[in-house]
Amino acid sequence: MISKQDEKLLSILRTNARTSVSDLARALSLSRSTVQSRISKLESNGVIKGYVVQYGSEFSQNLVSAHVSIKVKQKLTTKTNLELKQISQISELYAISGEHDLIAIVQAQSLEQLSRILDDIGNLDGVERTNSSVLLETKFKR
Repeated sequence: MISKQDEKLLSILRTNARTSVSDLARALSLSRSTVQSRISKLESNGVIKGYVVQYGSEFSQNLVSAHVSIKVKQKLTTKTNLELKQISQISELYAISGEHDLIAIVQAQSLEQLSRILDDIGNLDGVERTNSSVLLETKFKR
């Protein structure tokens, strides 16, 4: 369990992970050392795993995104997952139930780059087949 103060701290960090410890302390009415201690504790307990870059709306609006369903040969699943992890344009990879084994979320800077990435995925050892859906518009995201 985390405290109400830790919940507030996490909320501020989710909005902007680069918020300074001084600004966090002011927002939470705590000392800098208390805030730093809470952050260290949240990190060591695995509540905070890391910090990420979020794309700005202008950049992300120009990306071409696709959901790629992937059918994998059973004996090559681990190898295929490791190879997929090396493709930097794959932002997320999920194991799923059903006809396909995985869904990859791919973000490319152009349709041409997306096409090359899809070819790269399809040519990996262990990939039996893929099915791609290009995202046309985001209706909402939470």
